[in-house]
Amino acid sequence: MSSILKQRVRYAPYLNKLRTAEQCIELFKHGQYLGWSGFTGVGAPKAIPTALADHVEKNNLQGKLAFNLFVGASAGPEESRWASNDMLLRRSPHQVGKPIAQSINDGRVEFFDKHLSMFPQDLTYGYYTRDKPDNDNLDFTIIEATAITEDGSIVPGPAVGASPEMLAVSDKIIIEVNTKTPSFEGIHDIDLPVNPPFRQPYPHLTSDYRVGRTAIPVDPSKVVAIIETHANDIVPPNAPSDEGSKQIAAHLLEFFEHEVKLGRIPENLHPLQSGIGNIANAVVEGLAQSQFKNLTVWTEVLQDSFLDFFESGSLDYATATSIRLTNEGFEKFYQNWDAYSKKLCLRAQSTSNSPEIIRRLGVISMNTPVEVDMYAHANSTNVMGSRMLNGLGGSADFLRNAKLSIMHTPSARPSKTDPTGVSCIVPMAPHIDQTEHDLDIVVTEQGLADLRGLSPKERAREIINKTAHPDYRDQLQDYLDRAIFHGTKYKTLHEPHILKDAFKMHTNFQENGTMKLQSWDQKF
Repeated sequence: MSSILKQRVRYAPYLNKLRTAEQCIELFKHGQYLGWSGFTGVGAPKAIPTALADHVEKNNLQGKLAFNLFVGASAGPEESRWASNDMLLRRSPHQVGKPIAQSINDGRVEFFDKHLSMFPQDLTYGYYTRDKPDNDNLDFTIIEATAITEDGSIVPGPAVGASPEMLAVSDKIIIEVNTKTPSFEGIHDIDLPVNPPFRQPYPHLTSDYRVGRTAIPVDPSKVVAIIETHANDIVPPNAPSDEGSKQIAAHLLEFFEHEVKLGRIPENLHPLQSGIGNIANAVVEGLAQSQFKNLTVWTEVLQDSFLDFFESGSLDYATATSIRLTNEGFEKFYQNWDAYSKKLCLRAQSTSNSPEIIRRLGVISMNTPVEVDMYAHANSTNVMGSRMLNGLGGSADFLRNAKLSIMHTPSARPSKTDPTGVSCIVPMAPHIDQTEHDLDIVVTEQGLADLRGLSPKERAREIINKTAHPDYRDQLQDYLDRAIFHGTKYKTLHEPHILKDAFKMHTNFQENGTMKLQSWDQKF
């Protein structure tokens, strides 16, 4: 037992439960329901998942020791290793990694997608454990902590996620105390789960509001083991901003300036939400260099670019449920802890993604889809309508409830045979996560389409003319013209489609590696 562990664990009875990860293997049985802490690759347990994977590999137990796993969003590389070893029976609500995505698409893992604001509360309702033979609790929640308070409450690390709800409905708890990571005590603000009809309105009126609870209370009798760990979170390098993403950011900044000039949003905008990826990074970088000051953020995940955003002086305060930083980002964060911690708060995902708060604060929401169709339906999850990418995440939590709901995407992506082989603007999305009723703005490097108050046909013209890649603009316009002609004949002009042609671009891609058609009369 290290001296730092004794300092971090201030509830002495827990120290009597100190075990190694290997000593905990006997607790786990095939088919159990497990909760992990973590969100977007940080704050997840590491020792227990690694020990179990080692045990499976050493004893050839692939497929024979597997679990129903729930994580607030994606975990770290450990879940990919579990997927490679067929250790996952069921997974929800969001994942990242080629092995787990492949397992889902191969049909070896039952994956169900859920809004990140709804997942934790539905877990507490017993929806996901209703087929368990004994009770509807999780068998174990394994949580990474950076400290334990005097009453046994758990101080998480760089992510809160769904940990409060998982701990509340878990039969047994294992705490991994990471003594390599500095204590994050004081940076969290924890709202506890309360089920209807006793749930009170969230009191949050600003991004920096805190209820004042800095740790997650648990029943100490449920804690069966404490493990000391020394592993950093492993986050891959962020994709750099390319010219296309910078152009998207420029279009958005021009739009914000226009909205401010017309008085529709204040000079410091509204709290900002931004997803993950190079476009999101480019938008943050653009805002940091812009004329906008005293900005605030209400989002799910903060990336490295937000540290520069703070340092620019433009960002006053940010709240999220996860700090997803690279090794360099974490080093910078720890070296400037006093400065960053005063401007930052980590909350449970049921709070960070709360539709009630998002709508109350008038959040400006910006996310990246797989594709958007000409009527403004967005597909965020299933490539070609069927192949699961990562999951819905919290994009719909924000887009449905934001004051400004923005989707940003490249107008086209390269295929193996064509540098613009995949159009991100299509006639009809083969899978829909965000409906036409939820999106206000679609923006690509080509331009920005303002869809507010427009009818479907007006939206289609705006999206095609402003955002489609030049290689596809005429093709999409031709489809719209043909659909209107067809709709005139059959009196279906509100949102005209020709069903036999609606997915021809996707079919052509599957057959020929490009969405470019010879003509709409092309046969397959």
